[in-house]
Amino acid sequence: MEEFTSRHKGLVLATLCATMFMAMLDNVIVNNALPRIGQELHAGVGGLQWVVEGYSLVYAAFLLTGGTLGDRYGRKRIFLTGLTLFTAGSAAAALSGTVGPLIAARALQGLGAALLTPGSLSILRHVFTDEKERARAVGLWSGVSALGLAIGPVLGGPMVDAFGWASVFWINVPIGAAGLLLAARALPEFAGGARRVDLPGQSLSVLGFGALVHALIEGPARGWTDPRVLALGAVAAAALPAFVAVEHRTTDPMLDLRFFRDPVLSAAAVTGFVISFGMFGASFFLPLLLQDVMGWAPSSAGLAGLPMTAMIVAAAPLSGALTARRGPRIPLVTGLALCAAALAGLSLYGRHAHYPEYLWVLFAMGIGMGMTFTPVSVTVMKRVPLARAGVASATLNMLREIGGVVGVAALGAVLTSRLASTLTASLDRLGVPPETRRGIADSVAGTGADSTRDLPAPVRDAVNAAFVEGLHLALRCGGAVMATAAVVVAVLLRPAPGRATGQDRLPGTPQRASAERP
Repeated sequence: MEEFTSRHKGLVLATLCATMFMAMLDNVIVNNALPRIGQELHAGVGGLQWVVEGYSLVYAAFLLTGGTLGDRYGRKRIFLTGLTLFTAGSAAAALSGTVGPLIAARALQGLGAALLTPGSLSILRHVFTDEKERARAVGLWSGVSALGLAIGPVLGGPMVDAFGWASVFWINVPIGAAGLLLAARALPEFAGGARRVDLPGQSLSVLGFGALVHALIEGPARGWTDPRVLALGAVAAAALPAFVAVEHRTTDPMLDLRFFRDPVLSAAAVTGFVISFGMFGASFFLPLLLQDVMGWAPSSAGLAGLPMTAMIVAAAPLSGALTARRGPRIPLVTGLALCAAALAGLSLYGRHAHYPEYLWVLFAMGIGMGMTFTPVSVTVMKRVPLARAGVASATLNMLREIGGVVGVAALGAVLTSRLASTLTASLDRLGVPPETRRGIADSVAGTGADSTRDLPAPVRDAVNAAFVEGLHLALRCGGAVMATAAVVVAVLLRPAPGRATGQDRLPGTPQRASAERP
């Protein structure tokens, strides 16, 4: 295996950390820009969901293909291609004048991120061959990735206030250009073997997940019995099981289902999916609450998340050390339980709550998220052979992104459905005629709560109260999913007699030399 100097390793690590920070940052930095995008581009809740989902859905759908292409054509080559597409998509998003081109540009960003992400972790495995050195590198890489997710909302708010919503996309352009120069110079080229592209699996995954998300977004607005919504649900119900069946039978699958025979890898996958499900879903709607309902400026809404960011930064390295000593069970279960408590706790506060009252929620959420990022990555990398590192990384990141996509769509469906029913009942009590009630409800769904500014105060109050009630129900649903996942992970990671949890290998893979064992 090729030997690398300390300086070369440092350059590789810096390049991969910078680009992953950018990709993770773009998952969430847009959230505090959503209210301003909705106002200036006249996009409602559904349109804003697609601004988020256009990135996440394409990212998730093509992650596995990104891993396969890297294995076949070279990790560096595919990484550079992805970084180029991501940078170009960022510039196109910043220049968008309507919501349609913005969604298309977000999809291009997602495709770029899907190509560069799988190669990132597998390149680390290739360059850092010493077990302890690799653990430190993966820990730092995971921490920087987590920092991108944490600092996005904090950074996005002030940028929107100072430079407008397009600035959250322009920031990627110089980072992407610098990353391209560094990557071309520093990254080694290698491939994992000649693997074919799984076109049937890729097609079915895009079709299935795309139909599912589309149905969840359109369902509350059109009605769950609308023919289009029913058709989309039927397509998802057929395509997703077909995708699993195809991957089970093919000799060179895009998604290696053998990973899920291992309870430790299954626990890591469940954690990654559910953390993204709850956190991405909540982080999409909270800026709308703070800015559209409570009247906060984008800067204030962003800076309000600083305590959570601080806790993520503090907890990530501690959870890595705890995983190395005791295995992943304690940090993963504790992190999921804290996030569940935080989401449920946040649902106790309404639009008149004062910031100090729910500050504890931000601390709990930050610690919970910080405790899960590094253990998931370290666990997966310890339990798969180097040749399968790209596919393993892609599988893990795909599940994280799918969790975020489904979280935004599913919790958004809960919120929008409750908002519509509550608002209709409230307007009825106010004596608003049926035709006007429908017009107000459609306006809120189509152009957001900001569209009610010119309506009488009682109607505005009814809209805001309905939004808060819908958000509370969505938060409680997210908390329940996370609490259930904590129990599932605790069961999957039960210590087996005579061995330490999480330290052995994926069944059916070769054993490492004893010097490699932690």
